[in-house]
Amino acid sequence: MTEPEAITYAYAVAQDAEGSLEEALSGLPGVADGPVHLVRAGHRGEVVVAVSPVPERDFEENALRTHLEDLDWLESVARAHHRVIEALAARTTVLPLRLATVYLDDERVRQMLDARQEAFAERLSDLASHTEWGVKIYVEAPAATDRPAEPPADADLSPGRAYLSHRKAQRHARDDAYREAEQVAQRVETAARSYAVDRVQHRVQQGELARGPGENVINDAYLVPLEYGESFRADVLRSAEALPGVRVEVTGPWAPYSFATPPEAEPLKRAAP
Repeated sequence: MTEPEAITYAYAVAQDAEGSLEEALSGLPGVADGPVHLVRAGHRGEVVVAVSPVPERDFEENALRTHLEDLDWLESVARAHHRVIEALAARTTVLPLRLATVYLDDERVRQMLDARQEAFAERLSDLASHTEWGVKIYVEAPAATDRPAEPPADADLSPGRAYLSHRKAQRHARDDAYREAEQVAQRVETAARSYAVDRVQHRVQQGELARGPGENVINDAYLVPLEYGESFRADVLRSAEALPGVRVEVTGPWAPYSFATPPEAEPLKRAAP
């Protein structure tokens, strides 16, 4: 059987000053179980890109558009993508690339790296010894419903007025929860900024991306020096204590996904033929 045409999937740009990253990636399966290896600028370049071969039929533009609507396929690719990045991040500073960043071949990756290695090297230096922490705030106020109200405690209230009174109380509870969420957001930001050197505000998560109870109202990422990570987590969580109806979730530490793109360069896009 003829082997399917392969193209190159790029995971991350990394610093390999000690030349030890090949060992870290040895035997690690990438997307579609392809073997992961490094592309260097020149023969001894310290800035490298982790890549692996993937079937072209799955990543050409039309197929990729279809695959991105398949949650099982997308989860499988995302897991492999992050597995490679975390293996690199355990050894060195990395600039994670966007999911499904592909090039026609390794040579195209090398050309990109040659053109942008100064910007990459500068950003890698900026991010050295820093990690990313995610902070999400959820409002868990009772939602208004259309179900009939409970029997009125006051015999003078008709069922209709009791129902309206019940809905009004629910609206007040939600308003209170949102006001408390604003207070929490201010406290969280104050606590986070005492440690973080940068912040990115992401769109709030909805639908299947919003896991757990409540409505996601804040979805931020903070860049924090490595030595302050646990203090950051503890102080952010402490800043939200004793306010019912609001939940704060802190995740990390992660590779700096939200801070990877060098400010002087365009984000990487899928390579054209």
